[in-house]
Amino acid sequence: MSQDRPVLGILLMLGFCVVAPMGDAVAKLLGQSVPLGQILLIRFAVQVLVLVPLVLLTGRLWRMRGRVLALTALRTLLHIVAIGAMFTALKYLPLADAVAIAFVMPFLMLLLGRFVLNEEVGGRRIAACIVGFIGTLLVIQPSFAEVGWPALLPLVVAVMFSLFMLVTRQIARDTDPVGLQAVSGVMAVAVLLPAVLIGQALELDPLRIIAPDGGEWLLLGAIGLLGSVGHLLMTWSLRHAPAATVAPMQYLEIPVATVIGFVIFADLPNMMAALGICITVGAGLYVLLRERAVARALADPARRAGATARPGQARSPA
Repeated sequence: MSQDRPVLGILLMLGFCVVAPMGDAVAKLLGQSVPLGQILLIRFAVQVLVLVPLVLLTGRLWRMRGRVLALTALRTLLHIVAIGAMFTALKYLPLADAVAIAFVMPFLMLLLGRFVLNEEVGGRRIAACIVGFIGTLLVIQPSFAEVGWPALLPLVVAVMFSLFMLVTRQIARDTDPVGLQAVSGVMAVAVLLPAVLIGQALELDPLRIIAPDGGEWLLLGAIGLLGSVGHLLMTWSLRHAPAATVAPMQYLEIPVATVIGFVIFADLPNMMAALGICITVGAGLYVLLRERAVARALADPARRAGATARPGQARSPA
């Protein structure tokens, strides 16, 4: 087993926190002129072009069958819907607001773990989820008053990505993460290509095909590359450091998105949204720190038992 390198893991996660909002910013730029279906198709096609050669060159396992194949297909559909909802939301919302609303996802993950996977969740973490959701509502309220229903789309993103992560948990031990993402990219292209062709034939605006200009082609390539690189940075960060170490760093996406949104679009959250962002971040960090404390408390008795066990003495399973 490779030794943890927490500093490297943190640096890789910081890279993800920069790359992910940059990808969202590119999607916001493209959303004004390129149909959604075409953006999604090219985004996943670039993912295939980046990851499939990497899988082949490194000899990673990516053949799937049975239950794993079925869950990977479901995971891919959830991924398409989540990204599509986020890209649509970015047409209407400031970048920082959309990212902040989507960060209700850790609370949803905690609740899904409790009610779907029967994981133990204490009252304090449930209370933090409620507080975090209140913070999210404060971010949604001014956006909803201004643009209407699109302000709710980041909640769809959060639900879809929570289910996406739940499915990923079920197959993580049976798949290589890079191979899994390569297969998902191929599946997504197989779904989106006929959908876009049918949409073009039926003249459906979100699924029609246009001829991008040179600048739009560069942005389309960038959105696929940023999405692929962001996934690899997150995957590699978790290889070098425990999730409890790097997970709190993900909240840096919100200030990074705020800076990018201001520089590119001259957007800043209003006072109510800023307060909601602070509440959401605070509640989310509390949940993550509480998760770490619970994991440490569970690990300490096992560690002490291991330290006091005599040579050759069997240890009870944790």
